[in-house]
Amino acid sequence: MNYNEVINYMNSIERFGSRPGLTRVQNLLKRLGNPEKNLKVIHVAGTNGKGSVCTMMSYILTQSGYDVGIYTSPHLESYNERMKINNKEITDDEFASIGEKIIKACQECVEDNEDHPTVFECITAMALLYFSEKSVDYVVLEVGLGGRYDATNVIESPLVSVITSISMDHMDVLGDSIESIAYEKAGIIKKNCSAVLYFPNNKVYNIIKSVCESLDAPLYYVSDMNIYNVEHDIDGITFSIDTNFYSYKDLKISLIGEHQIYNTALVLLIIEVLRNKGIEISEENVRIGLKECYWPGRLEILGKNPLVILDGAHNEEGALALAKAFEQYFPDKDITLLIGVLKDKPYENMLKLLLPYAERVVLTEPNSPRKLLIDELEITARRYSKSIYKNADIVQAYELALQLTDDKDVLCCAGSLYLIGEIKTVLNERS
Repeated sequence: MNYNEVINYMNSIERFGSRPGLTRVQNLLKRLGNPEKNLKVIHVAGTNGKGSVCTMMSYILTQSGYDVGIYTSPHLESYNERMKINNKEITDDEFASIGEKIIKACQECVEDNEDHPTVFECITAMALLYFSEKSVDYVVLEVGLGGRYDATNVIESPLVSVITSISMDHMDVLGDSIESIAYEKAGIIKKNCSAVLYFPNNKVYNIIKSVCESLDAPLYYVSDMNIYNVEHDIDGITFSIDTNFYSYKDLKISLIGEHQIYNTALVLLIIEVLRNKGIEISEENVRIGLKECYWPGRLEILGKNPLVILDGAHNEEGALALAKAFEQYFPDKDITLLIGVLKDKPYENMLKLLLPYAERVVLTEPNSPRKLLIDELEITARRYSKSIYKNADIVQAYELALQLTDDKDVLCCAGSLYLIGEIKTVLNERS
């Protein structure tokens, strides 16, 4: 099979939707020889920040001389983005070769009267098989949704289980309280395996601590953090940090937004846990990895005159981080906000946080069956802004937003990764 044939097959099984549970992916991996058992995994769950944490870890470990696989989701432009080795995407030929093996195994599942795996389960199995065949030293594995019943949770003994920031999202699947969501995320913690927790609130901490105690899993978290000498600009952040585990002076990170300081603090704690396991990671390689790290679609600057920013803020916590970035980086700029959202997101709270910073707002619709129709979005948007424009076509909406933005000001595109992905494709085609 060629690349397009594999992609077409994946598109054809979108009809199976998203179904929590491990049986289907376990059946699939068994037919592939259980490649996941060959991997040393850093497993990362959370509501926000897990992609940034995974990417920083991948850059640091790669800089340290290891061959590192990283699996993230969703993608912005192509499935290839989801699986990388040493921060280079899987090639089309490799994707086709691995994909053909996955499709054959899926067909064997159906022949044996087992349920066909979902798209996410197939892509997860592809990544695990790819990393196994390439004999990588370590895998940084991002959870797709939740943790306990996520397809990535076939990993039996991770080097470390990481829980990033937890907030209210996917409540229809994970529950309607922060405690129930934390419990689902904690499902990636395994018996006698180390767990690392983002700077916690008490509700989250109590749940994670209880799970760790029941599994004899050592729990690490920063209880005392001193962040100082912070300097922000659109090229990155410089700061110093002291905790009860580590101390760094004048760290430079390429990712922007105050929230990335806290994500970095979590990464530095993961590094300490890995060092305690005998994995060699020098301070110099930590510094270089953080400085060179690149994570697309998250406060990503893709153009100047005007400054064009893409940010995949798609829930309340993400919108709050973006609002803070507006304050920090662009206090004297007029901001045009291009936004489209999914109907199952807390879009009113997102609009309430973001629209007060925008001089004008252009509404559009992400390319997803879960999109919120533009007329419904407008009803809510008009509660928070008097300068509303709209176009359901993303490309036309982007052109409109660009025309409305002065060369000295800022155009920010946000609200959904589906939206960000299409805009990136348009901009890349024009570059």
